[in-house]
Amino acid sequence: MKGFNLTHFSVDHPRLVIAVIAVITMGFLIQFPKVTIDTDPKNMLPATSDVRVYNDSVERDFSLHKDTIVLGIINEKGIFNRTTLEKVARITDEILKFKGVVTRDVTGFTTVDDVISTGDSITVKPLMTDVPKTPEEMDAFRKSIYDNPLIIDRLVSRDGTTTAIYVPLEPGANGKEIADRIREIVSKEKGDEEYYVAGDPVARDTFGAEMFKQMGFFSPISGMVMFITLYLLFGNLALISSVMAVAMVSIIWSMGLLIGLGYPVHIMSSMTPVFLMAIATDSIHIFNEFYFRFRELKNKRQAVFDTIKVVGQPVKYTALATAAGFGVLAIMHIIPVKVFGIFIAFGTIVIRLMSFSLIPAVMMLVKEEKILKAASGEDESENRTARILRGLGAIGTYKSRTTVTAGIILLFAAIIGISQINVNNNMVKWFKKGSDVREADRVINEKLGGTALGYIVMASEEDDFVKKPETMRYIELLQRELEKLPEVGKTFSVVDYVKRINRVFNSNDPAFDRVPDTKEAVAQFLFMFSMSAKPSDLDNVVDYPFRKANIWVQLKTWDAKAMQGVIDRVNAYTAGSPLSGAEFKPAGASYFNLVWNNEVLYDMIKGFVLALFIVFVILVFNFRSFKWAVIAYMPLLFTITMIYGVVGFMGKDFDMPISVLSCLSLGMAVDFAIHFISRFRRRMEEKVGETLVVSRREGTSPSPTTLDSSLLTDSLLWTAARPGKGIIRNAVLFATAFSAMILAPLTPYVTVGLFIASMMFISAVMSIIYLPALIMLFKSWLFSSR
Repeated sequence: MKGFNLTHFSVDHPRLVIAVIAVITMGFLIQFPKVTIDTDPKNMLPATSDVRVYNDSVERDFSLHKDTIVLGIINEKGIFNRTTLEKVARITDEILKFKGVVTRDVTGFTTVDDVISTGDSITVKPLMTDVPKTPEEMDAFRKSIYDNPLIIDRLVSRDGTTTAIYVPLEPGANGKEIADRIREIVSKEKGDEEYYVAGDPVARDTFGAEMFKQMGFFSPISGMVMFITLYLLFGNLALISSVMAVAMVSIIWSMGLLIGLGYPVHIMSSMTPVFLMAIATDSIHIFNEFYFRFRELKNKRQAVFDTIKVVGQPVKYTALATAAGFGVLAIMHIIPVKVFGIFIAFGTIVIRLMSFSLIPAVMMLVKEEKILKAASGEDESENRTARILRGLGAIGTYKSRTTVTAGIILLFAAIIGISQINVNNNMVKWFKKGSDVREADRVINEKLGGTALGYIVMASEEDDFVKKPETMRYIELLQRELEKLPEVGKTFSVVDYVKRINRVFNSNDPAFDRVPDTKEAVAQFLFMFSMSAKPSDLDNVVDYPFRKANIWVQLKTWDAKAMQGVIDRVNAYTAGSPLSGAEFKPAGASYFNLVWNNEVLYDMIKGFVLALFIVFVILVFNFRSFKWAVIAYMPLLFTITMIYGVVGFMGKDFDMPISVLSCLSLGMAVDFAIHFISRFRRRMEEKVGETLVVSRREGTSPSPTTLDSSLLTDSLLWTAARPGKGIIRNAVLFATAFSAMILAPLTPYVTVGLFIASMMFISAVMSIIYLPALIMLFKSWLFSSR
């Protein structure tokens, strides 16, 4: 009875309760200036994760940079003209001045190494030391480009319309800030050229910046829409302000605690305010019943106590079910998943504390005449909405078999949709089509080898293993095999250097564009190259005992499944024709995106399945009945199945935002069922008691048939009309508020808006129509004594 004690205290000391809550809220609010953002997928996995440790070792072994920005420069008339090349040189020079850029490894026409022959040796020098000035010089430059397979598809497109500048970033550099500086430079250039800035750090850090904007812009908009909708539903500013206050207090307490404990805001935890606003709307059931009670009693204090008495238990158990749905994520091993689950669960508990303290306190401060005026339309027999809901409830009550059969048909259709779900993640697709980030990625991927980078690392225990001609040829054949994949735009390895040197060393004869026949020749070419080239040229593709070789794989998409396709092809090739003494393992940004994609998604799924079990146990305890728990569980399963069935039919990827929403769908879908069944059973008990009292007074005995039929149907219709109004209000409130998020520029927020609106609608309909049908269909089982 702790909740009732809190409510009594709040009713007796409303101003004190409000003041204490305000002071505590200020304590959490002052933590907000300490906020930090972390959108790096690397930090999604624990520092001790095998994949993270291995990926870090690969970056060290090959002197690799984790983040690289790609600047695409396009001239549809052709880039091989003096004006365009001068711009390329000028832009490159400006980029080399940027703080946060690894200047020694910036790759463009004026910085990339080219191998040329000088008699009995080779020389490595920049591809373009000076911009060609005459037509003859330009033709010679163009020919040197197309004679060099190292350059084609990486630095220059095959059609000659596009070139790129690759800008590696120092650890900790902000990709969005550097991308914005690049855009500022190119905006000063006039002419036929178009410029596109892409790459994982651009998408990641731009998303981080936009994430804050969305939190600061669309959350207030959703709140404003909620406020207006609440006013239209309840007509009293003070009371509806308390609902908004509950949501805001939970958000401030949760985010303040998260920030105060030193956790950064990840992509997942950025959605905490949105989720808590959704969960906070469950308080609407308190107002819904309070208006009915106050209209009947005309006594505010008693109406508050009676409301909490009948609504308190379902409100507490819906909170428990929601908190459990998110709380189980705390035992997962992905840190952002843990943080997300813990603080949503904490916020849910705060919401329930406010429901039994802040809301009753505000109710006591509102004048009775204003409440009576606002509650004047609350009557389950006269109100138009109540009559409509009673009619919907009658569909399930009187046509239970038809209703359940229709539900089963829809369920099977949804299962077919679920079978078509594609598990995939792509941060670039978190931006809407036509956005700068997404458009740049699309254009550069069409023109060049691709903006997404992965590695396939060959490792052996034998020194100089890489120098063997058979090793070189095997790597070359594997590269050709990978290039057959439509997602792979280009591959690159030490073999390409060796072949290039062999050809140049032999008077640029195309017949020598191959791996030399002897280990000694390979060793000689690599030695000659290492003496002339930048250290990073060889560092990026081999280690110095020459036990390891790194194959660069450029992908034309950041889809996680693209890197999975590369891995599958490598595994199939090496299994079919293995290279004795060597093993091949993936690494790089694309591989890491694949791993954290799978880890996060499957962690969420595991947590979701565990939460399904825990929620069922909670339902059993709530209803003190296994039978009623099963009935309450049906709408939850139906709603979730329908939502994900639609996801499958739409072809929407099952990505991280969708997986995160699965926990919210679990909590919200079961809330309505708990409210409906709890109020229905209480109504049945009350009506049965009233019938028995009347019968004793009249000296008659009611027949079991009368109790079974009339009381059952009347109670179901009453529940659909009165508590059902709270359910519909809850659904309309949040569906309306979060429909505004459909206009957000980030697709995860659009997904949240559509998902929540659909989920609330389906859950509400299931509660009003389908629950009465299930209860009528299984009434003999539900009401039997065994």
